[in-house]
Amino acid sequence: MTETVLVEVSDHVAVVTLNRPDTANTLDLAMGRDLLAAALRCEADPAVRAVVLTGAGKAFCFGGDLRGMIAGGMPAEPYLKELTTHLHAAVARFMRMDAPVVVAVNGTAAGAGVGLVAMADLAILAEGAKISLAYTGVGLTPDGGTSFLLPRTVGAKRAMELILTNRALSAAEALDWGLVNQVVPDAEVFTRARELARKLAAGPRGAFGKAKRLHAAALGALETQMSLESESIAAQAAGAEGREGISAFLEKRKPQFPK
Repeated sequence: MTETVLVEVSDHVAVVTLNRPDTANTLDLAMGRDLLAAALRCEADPAVRAVVLTGAGKAFCFGGDLRGMIAGGMPAEPYLKELTTHLHAAVARFMRMDAPVVVAVNGTAAGAGVGLVAMADLAILAEGAKISLAYTGVGLTPDGGTSFLLPRTVGAKRAMELILTNRALSAAEALDWGLVNQVVPDAEVFTRARELARKLAAGPRGAFGKAKRLHAAALGALETQMSLESESIAAQAAGAEGREGISAFLEKRKPQFPK
């Protein structure tokens, strides 16, 4: 079986690659577990002084694998609780580890993929990529730390605009809103991210780690909010709106939510 998350360490930089390109790197249970394992490995290895997170193929991450969830026959509520438990633990580890995390957003980020962009210390976005939450479009609610991180990154009104309207942000808008640090040509995004990570790897890892944890503490109760996200998205997926939204998504039609 293909590993869903790859980790390669070179020159004190760990490259963590979401590796389900045939599904636009959507998150299933295996990837959730593997992403947490990757975060734990990076955190524990003193040789890792910076991390680059990216996606294989043309997309960065399209969020949760709804098609795989339905095809697997597992009820939505326990499936999403288990998936978000692993995903949220990984987010917390990346945010609090000593090594700075640079995300190379090589293509469109949607759903929980946006949370992976927002949780990174620095973000470099391909100019052809787009950012879209997409949750409420299928009758679900945010996860991946997005309900916590986005209001603190782009502001409350802009965060609610993304959550309620599901409109896609262009790369230029994502830069203007402060969601990413740089926008570069598509072919250069990984190279630029790795160059930045190598510079950071030469810096004071311990000081970086303490600064990251001070920043995280100033933000507030991240883990508490992510626990609420897990409960909310799981319950919503099991309800009438979530069932209709997911069915419509899989059937490629407009959802008819119950009035």
